[in-house]
Amino acid sequence: MIYRPVPARLPVPAGLGRFSVLTTVFVCAACGLVYELELVALASYLIGDSVTQASVVLSVMVFAMGIGSLLAKRLRPRAALGFAAVEAGLALTGGLSAMALYACFAWYGQTRVPLVGFSLVIGILIGAEVPLLMTLIQRIRRQDAGGAVAELFAADYVGALVGGLAFPFLLLPMLGQLTGALLTGGVNAVAGGALVLWLFRRDLSNRSRWALVALNGLVLLLLAACSVLTGPFERAARHAVYGTDIRVAVQTPVQELVLTGGGRSGRPLSLFMDGRLRVSGGDELRYHEGLVHPAMDGPHRRVLILGGGDGLALREVLRYPGVTSVTVVELDKDVIRLARTDQDLAGLNHSSFRDPRVRVVVADAFGWLRGGHDDPDPYDVMVSDLPDPALTPSTKLYSQEFYGLAVRRLAPGGRLAIHAGPIGTRPRVFWTVDATVRSVGLDTVAYRVHGKDGDPSGGLDRTTARRSAGRDEAGDGRPKAWGFLLASREPVRLRLPADRPSLRTLTPVTLTAAGRAAGYGREPGLLPSTLMHPRYAD
Repeated sequence: MIYRPVPARLPVPAGLGRFSVLTTVFVCAACGLVYELELVALASYLIGDSVTQASVVLSVMVFAMGIGSLLAKRLRPRAALGFAAVEAGLALTGGLSAMALYACFAWYGQTRVPLVGFSLVIGILIGAEVPLLMTLIQRIRRQDAGGAVAELFAADYVGALVGGLAFPFLLLPMLGQLTGALLTGGVNAVAGGALVLWLFRRDLSNRSRWALVALNGLVLLLLAACSVLTGPFERAARHAVYGTDIRVAVQTPVQELVLTGGGRSGRPLSLFMDGRLRVSGGDELRYHEGLVHPAMDGPHRRVLILGGGDGLALREVLRYPGVTSVTVVELDKDVIRLARTDQDLAGLNHSSFRDPRVRVVVADAFGWLRGGHDDPDPYDVMVSDLPDPALTPSTKLYSQEFYGLAVRRLAPGGRLAIHAGPIGTRPRVFWTVDATVRSVGLDTVAYRVHGKDGDPSGGLDRTTARRSAGRDEAGDGRPKAWGFLLASREPVRLRLPADRPSLRTLTPVTLTAAGRAAGYGREPGLLPSTLMHPRYAD
């Protein structure tokens, strides 16, 4: 049986009614894309590996949209009422999705199943919109199906463009994930409800009309209440994730920074970036002494540090009086600010950024190496203190192209020290970094430095400890070893410099053992990672 839309009894001229429907299509499309981007962004932050998470969210949503389109066929005889119900459900589900996912992560440590569930439900509801809107616009003025589809999809695509641009440039920086999603849900509910209750109100019985008013009012009231409670909710969720001794929590344009412990808490200072433990005061000395000092064996007048905005690698470099200049290239200026102004973090890095030999550049390391016109002289030592290569945003910083740029800035006889990720639990990632560095003409030597025994997480829960970046983790969540590479155009010898300062964790004997331990697990035959063919996986 073929359903033929009955002409609607409108309170306005047909032209204005048609414009109202297309405007609603525009608004709903913008809201739908915001929901998709919000799920992708939140999943990438909570789970990691943004390529995989984006693929899961988008593929599930597109599949679900097909299901929603089929299910909407049953609603076409009552298209106005069905569209209002779909928009109310979409506003509620999409608006609360960020808060629900964050709650699942904070209190249950599980986000993958809820992520798929929200993607499926939101996709079904978005998919049901188009058939119902097509029916509504056909009821206003009969026209050929091709013309109606063209108008409908034009409004839909333009709305998606606006939503796609509004999310990163307006909603996320100004309102954040939670409030942005809730506000989008409110706009979605108002747009869908207003269209039906105003333009198609004559299609509704009094009972249906009041039921829609109550439903949309309840949705808006719930979204508004959650919006008011976002502050206490975020604080409670952070305490569940990081513990109760959070001292600093700030969302920068680049990442979320959380500082715990230190001061009077009696716990080691811990710095988290996007939920991953980057600095633990309990064992950071082992990491930074292992990263920096083997590279200082040789000329070290000019030093470049890529990353290292916490100032801890810089602290070790500045212990050598022969160093005349150090350039630190850090993407997030707020990390630098925190390292300079926080009393405990500045105490840990010995206020290294106040040293007159230090020059700070706020820039992407790849882009800065590619330009580098502000400091063209080569460097004797380069220290790559960057996030784990298995994290998708860091892949380009461990690519053949990146190391090719680095080689151009390396002085004759210069050394490049690289934090290459955990060598024990993800050996393929580590040895792929090694293959990539060798592919640009550098000789390398690998070594692993063990973290100290005990709980480095400062009393944080095990879920949090396991999310530490750049660490070799065992089942108990404790970091076991960091993997490093020392590279140079000349044959590399793994040793400590004769003029080294007093070191607390590293000796010639332990360094030799670190090199020997790393060599046992070498994986030969791996191909280098490039921008067009990244070979790292989280």
